[in-house]
Amino acid sequence: MSADQPTASGTKWSDLGVRAVSAIILIPAVLADVWVGGIWFNLFAALIGVLMALEWVTIVHREDPAQFALHAAAAMAGALLPFDAGIGAALAAIAVLTAISVVLAARSGEGMWRFLGVPYVSLPAVALVLLRHDPEWGITAIVWVMVAVWAADSLAYFAGRIIGGPKLAPRLSPKKTWAGLGGAMAGSAIGSIVVAIVAGVPALLLLAILAALLAVVEQAGDLFKSAMKRHFGVKDSGRLIPGHGGVIDRVDGLVAVACAAALIGSLRAGMGSAGQGLLLW
Repeated sequence: MSADQPTASGTKWSDLGVRAVSAIILIPAVLADVWVGGIWFNLFAALIGVLMALEWVTIVHREDPAQFALHAAAAMAGALLPFDAGIGAALAAIAVLTAISVVLAARSGEGMWRFLGVPYVSLPAVALVLLRHDPEWGITAIVWVMVAVWAADSLAYFAGRIIGGPKLAPRLSPKKTWAGLGGAMAGSAIGSIVVAIVAGVPALLLLAILAALLAVVEQAGDLFKSAMKRHFGVKDSGRLIPGHGGVIDRVDGLVAVACAAALIGSLRAGMGSAGQGLLLW
């Protein structure tokens, strides 16, 4: 989520209350689903992907029903196929759906954005399911990722508003600052340390460094979303979440970090133990 610094000091904290209320409602529900796991977590990942698909298609493909069907199918494949038919089957389905979407979109004039939606809404679902389904470290891995992202988002928000200063990427997100990036890295490292201590995970320093680096990925995910919205001239990806806009506005950093975290974990310990590969150094 963007940690922008408002231009008018009188409105600097105007959205803080509604953001806090939304977080108080949503975070316990998300953590409960993570704890339950199994098919319920897969369905949660599928739901997030389908909602992202709806917002992406509304903005990029002008509510094209065929594109929504392709994007939603890819999101569900990414969330539901990995541990039934296997990761290979899930990635193959996503590749086929991406190809069909690209062929249908080739006639439009929306530049690269028309080709990116299917992977964008489906690969994060694969990543989340990979991490959660580690039999020993899945819950801890998902909580670690989510807390790191939430802490990065929160401290970026406060650092950007309190410190301000030079802009990070003024052409993409004019209100985002370098101070916000620093706050994100610090927040993610702190969140990592808290989760690691509670869960009894060793190598606190290495995990904190990894979390700080992933905060850069989180901010890059936010900038990607900002570039898309700027290209299409929209303020929010949707209106589903009070104080946060749409689902993409809320999970832009999370989906980027989840993909990076699942890749790191899988490369280190295999796809069946991605959580272990992410956390144990």
